[in-house]
Amino acid sequence: MYKYDRWLVNRFIQFIPDTKGLLSRMDRPAQKYIRVNTLKITRDELKERLVAKGFVLIDTILVDVFAVQKSPYPLGASIEYLLGYYYIQDLSSCVAVETLDVKEEHVILDMTSAPGGKTTLIAQKMKNRGSIIALESNLNRINSILFNTFRCGVFNTLIYRMDARQVARLNVRFDRVLLDAPCSCEGIIAKHAARKTSRQPKDIEYCSSRQKILIEAGIKAVRPGGILVYCTCSFAPEENESIISYVLDKFPVKVEPAGYGTEGLQNFGDFQFRQEIKNTRRLYPHIHDTLGFYIARLRIMD
Repeated sequence: MYKYDRWLVNRFIQFIPDTKGLLSRMDRPAQKYIRVNTLKITRDELKERLVAKGFVLIDTILVDVFAVQKSPYPLGASIEYLLGYYYIQDLSSCVAVETLDVKEEHVILDMTSAPGGKTTLIAQKMKNRGSIIALESNLNRINSILFNTFRCGVFNTLIYRMDARQVARLNVRFDRVLLDAPCSCEGIIAKHAARKTSRQPKDIEYCSSRQKILIEAGIKAVRPGGILVYCTCSFAPEENESIISYVLDKFPVKVEPAGYGTEGLQNFGDFQFRQEIKNTRRLYPHIHDTLGFYIARLRIMD
């Protein structure tokens, strides 16, 4: 009915509530969101400008994020977008940065930063103070970070062309680390329908092994008492709860409540996860009207 590979739907049935509701929701366009860039404009000023042009904006759980119910033209075609007054960004992505709990004086690492949505939101929350190091290994994608940081008026960020697995080379300990890990991207099928059939189980295995290396590098870069937020746009437990379970067995970390969303899984197949993994959060398109997302907040102990 929904034109997925059978193996993928069989997996979803095991751990996603109301799987048919999920598949049906992901067959419709994803809800569009914009995030006010308060480095350049206030929330009320932007809303007034856009509503006067025919936009219909709905408040969300985050004060600076609007759901766009109607727009007179594409969101990236307005003068307000080009001036950097807002960023087109899913609510789930903004929730991940909210979970990071940044302060103005912090030194922060964004391990996989392109195209710059989370980086620019972190800078916004820091009011362009403190310091952000944004890593990206793909030279072609660095241009998107440069464009978005310039457009949004960000000037507290250093952009490095570097594989995040090599972050120890920087010899810096960070107050906060954000790892939006490369993943199998099951959660963005509403935007990229080809992913219904373009992925295989081996892709989940590959991503999981890479994510373990990345999160280890990230944890080692956090100062004692600091926070690492790990997130993916995947539903796969192997890329989410299993990764957190792996680091709990290896590092002195505490899983703190991540806030908005459905509790992390307690089991998958024959595997039982630790009780504290309930503190992680899953966001589902059919429940939260976002892209599919997973968020874990880890406090690095002394």
